Amino acid sequence: MAGNATRFLPVTKAVPKELLPIVDKPVLQYIVEEAAAAGLDDVTLITARGKGPIVDYFDTRPDLEDALAEKGKDDLIDAVKAPERIAEIHTIRQGRPKGLGHAVGRAASHVGEEPFAVLLGDEFYEVDDKLLPRMIDLQAETGGIVLALIEVPEEEVSRYGVASVEATDTPDVVAVTGLVEKPAREDAPSNLILIGRYVLPGAIFPYLDRTKPGSGGEIQLTDAMDAMRANGTPVHAVILRGRRYDTGQPVEYLQTLVELATRRHDLPGFNAWLREFSATLD
Repeated sequence: MAGNATRFLPVTKAVPKELLPIVDKPVLQYIVEEAAAAGLDDVTLITARGKGPIVDYFDTRPDLEDALAEKGKDDLIDAVKAPERIAEIHTIRQGRPKGLGHAVGRAASHVGEEPFAVLLGDEFYEVDDKLLPRMIDLQAETGGIVLALIEVPEEEVSRYGVASVEATDTPDVVAVTGLVEKPAREDAPSNLILIGRYVLPGAIFPYLDRTKPGSGGEIQLTDAMDAMRANGTPVHAVILRGRRYDTGQPVEYLQTLVELATRRHDLPGFNAWLREFSATLD
């Protein structure tokens, strides 16, 4: 989470990207709810300077609750209290933004040697797809690293970590034979990209400590995972066939916002307006 979110400036000068709203609920709440739905009720947020509002969001607000109670707005009190009830929230500061691998490594003292899940802060998935529970179960079976992959058009592979894979007996599970971070299109081993869900063994932390800066001058989680794979750690991946809500760039954020807004039953007239407005576009 410790980037500068430059694509969303100037708003992210004061508001963490993870708190940008999808109507009235921030992206990060969807992510924490996804973790809790998979049985992960101990959540550590890796934060940075300027992201104090994230901590505040999951904290209590008795003053606001009292003000709402005086006005008889019990439904809003429930909404205000909902974030603090999702999970046990801890926070760790990253300090300097040295990459995803460095951010994950900061959680070592809290996680210890147990397997754990990493959920990136700018994308989320349908809880009904059960992507994260599937990954957790697979990691328990294999004891290694479990990733999530999704197919993208070939022209997009250079934006992501890309996996080379082999089929297994399970249709939606592949064995990962290699990982490369943001390859040129002609060098990409496949069009299966890493998405922001990982289930990792605690043994990855010593590898992260030894990982040197890679792509972009940052400590890449991909490099540490590939080093573990090369040393015999099994790496598998679940291929997502469902919907990915990527809010990391303005267009994708707006698409997510509009799509989820159309499902809301408490926004009367929005869908009718959207249809009318869409008809005016070229």
